[in-house]
Amino acid sequence: MAERMRADGSVETALDEAAMPALLARLDALGAEAVAVCLLHSYVNPAHEQRLKALLRAARPGLPVSLSSEVSPEIREYERSSTTVLNALLVPVVKAYLDRLEAKLGEGGFRPLVFLVQSNGGVCSLRTAAEQPARLLLSGPSGGALAAGRIAQLLDRPNLVAVDMGGTSFDVSVVQGGRVSVITQGEIDRLPVRLPMVEMRTIGAGGGSIASVDHGGRLTVGPRSAGARPGPVAYGRGGVEPTVTDANLALGRLDPDYFLGGAMKLDMPATRAAIAARVGTPLGLSVEQAAQGMLTVTNANLGAAVRLSLFEKGLDPREFSMLSFGGAGGLHATDVAAEMGIAEVIFPREPGTLSAYGILYSDLVQDIARSRVMPAVAGSLAEVGALLAELRATADARLAADGVAAGARHIEVAVDMRYHGQAFELLVPWGDVAAPDASALDALLGRFHAMHRQRFSYSDPKEAVEIVTLRVIATGLLPKPEAAEPQPADRRALKGTRRVFEEGAWRDIPVWDREALPPEDIITGPAIVEEPFATHYISRGWTARLGAAGALIARTTP
Repeated sequence: MAERMRADGSVETALDEAAMPALLARLDALGAEAVAVCLLHSYVNPAHEQRLKALLRAARPGLPVSLSSEVSPEIREYERSSTTVLNALLVPVVKAYLDRLEAKLGEGGFRPLVFLVQSNGGVCSLRTAAEQPARLLLSGPSGGALAAGRIAQLLDRPNLVAVDMGGTSFDVSVVQGGRVSVITQGEIDRLPVRLPMVEMRTIGAGGGSIASVDHGGRLTVGPRSAGARPGPVAYGRGGVEPTVTDANLALGRLDPDYFLGGAMKLDMPATRAAIAARVGTPLGLSVEQAAQGMLTVTNANLGAAVRLSLFEKGLDPREFSMLSFGGAGGLHATDVAAEMGIAEVIFPREPGTLSAYGILYSDLVQDIARSRVMPAVAGSLAEVGALLAELRATADARLAADGVAAGARHIEVAVDMRYHGQAFELLVPWGDVAAPDASALDALLGRFHAMHRQRFSYSDPKEAVEIVTLRVIATGLLPKPEAAEPQPADRRALKGTRRVFEEGAWRDIPVWDREALPPEDIITGPAIVEEPFATHYISRGWTARLGAAGALIARTTP
């Protein structure tokens, strides 16, 4: 269908509505279940996209239509098209599921207010999720980042690197200055998704990551995983390839009789036999040496992911605390932190469900963006102000539609900026600016130059700077649960000792019961701290004690 919009939003070629019958015939022949529309420069003027949507809906009322000007109204056609196509692919599946969910919940007159977690760390209504399901693509990992932001606030630790190690993966997110790092473009299955999302680095390293020796005699761990079934050899479900969990069991860091609080027994003989056959014998090592080698390789991989997450932003690990969670994270955190020069590790309560905890403290968030390339100079302030007014009005309308009271709405502005001639931008916060003036623009430019220097070790205040995209982050504040300070269980905190292979020899080291630990007790490493669904290993050279909100805080000893 012929049409063309110029870069300034003016029409060069009007939409050829006479071609509509041929387009409909083509869609019918393909058996289309959804349509994605992405027209050139529609982020400036969406008129052609909106008209095409109206024509499609009039002719095919049940056919879902996703517009790039609604899903991702930003510069760069390929990224905008990719995002819109992914959204269109998801609409039939997600909408059908949400319709069933809403109907099921409505049975018997139960009609709760339901929110779904987005990739940006906020939540959205069922209506928004059904129309723009692409915003949910990375909703799972974002819960952990939300929890990291909450813990940073509770413990007054504005700089946290949060690491989530589960059965198959290791996710790294960063809280800097009390803010969770957010990016404006990610990737799903090598396809760009141009939507705000929590910045996350993920590698294939978890408790189920499989160790093997390649033809060159090199020990590798991951990214292949045994998953939950058959799972590690220790589970006794048919697994034959040794995993990170098996290495921790073989070295005594896990209690075979207390896994999942004693609900599941681990098979130590099978674990040792698998490590010997698959790793020890090929490398000429004892079971203990092979298991220790598996952990050394794993920790190096984890450290590399943390290092990249900080170094690529120009950040110094020594200025950060590490927040360790996930079912497997506690067994590796102090070793990884020591390698990075991080002096403090925080183990939150119930680390296996921390992402769910974070979601409880989320707010309703609407991200609204408009791309307009213009010089960051005083002469552009009128255009910037007009565009911001439009964005803020849209934000207010959307929050009102979601039932958010005026007093519970908060709006912040951010700007994608670059030096003239660059092909990439930095996302620069601008606060709650409504009517920008020369002073506000100077402050924005100052932040941009500082961020550019931190990220790339270079900035030039004399260089021309461009505004590329204006963003409004509209937040609807939701009620939060009140967290009670946990009380220690009425039993001995020191459970006894266990034989653990540590620094080349088997040693008896203390085992502590986290649920019974009082605030005054100090744990000196090497030590093990157990709770029903997680185990934490405190390395030699570290001490740990309880802090606020029941967090176990480990620090390196001088």
